[in-house]
Amino acid sequence: MDPALITPFIKSVQNVFATMLQLPVEVEAPKIKDKSSTTYDVSAIIGMSGDCVGSVVLSFELESALRIVALFTGSEIQSDSPDFADAVGELVNMISGGAKANFVGRKASISTPSVVLGARHVVTAQKDQPVIILPCVTDCGRFAIEVSIQDQTESAGQTAQAAGAKA
Repeated sequence: MDPALITPFIKSVQNVFATMLQLPVEVEAPKIKDKSSTTYDVSAIIGMSGDCVGSVVLSFELESALRIVALFTGSEIQSDSPDFADAVGELVNMISGGAKANFVGRKASISTPSVVLGARHVVTAQKDQPVIILPCVTDCGRFAIEVSIQDQTESAGQTAQAAGAKA
């Protein structure tokens, strides 16, 4: 995966949390995910299409999610409330939207987010595409951004080169 597709997520999560929650985020060293279960108990999932195809998962420890949603909404919301899922979904929407706006030379669209709650739930990514985990730390606890996107402009360029070589 092109590192130029990861940096926009780092910048976006820091920007969204600083502006919307007044909460600094420390993003630790990225790593490749080695298991199929999500990192934590609450996951917001959003798909990407266009020049970049794949998915982004914003995954929280439950306690962290409760604290961050309370900061975001200005009130405590229980995890079984539809408003809780809406708030977590809106966070992944803003982070992904901010990141895609900074994809240099690439156009992408994002889907409507989905939110899943429960320990050890599984979000499956494409088999041939690695998942990069961006571990994040705040005063409200830990969370992670899991990015699995493929640059379709690279694939199109490689296909065109292969076709040119055959001619």
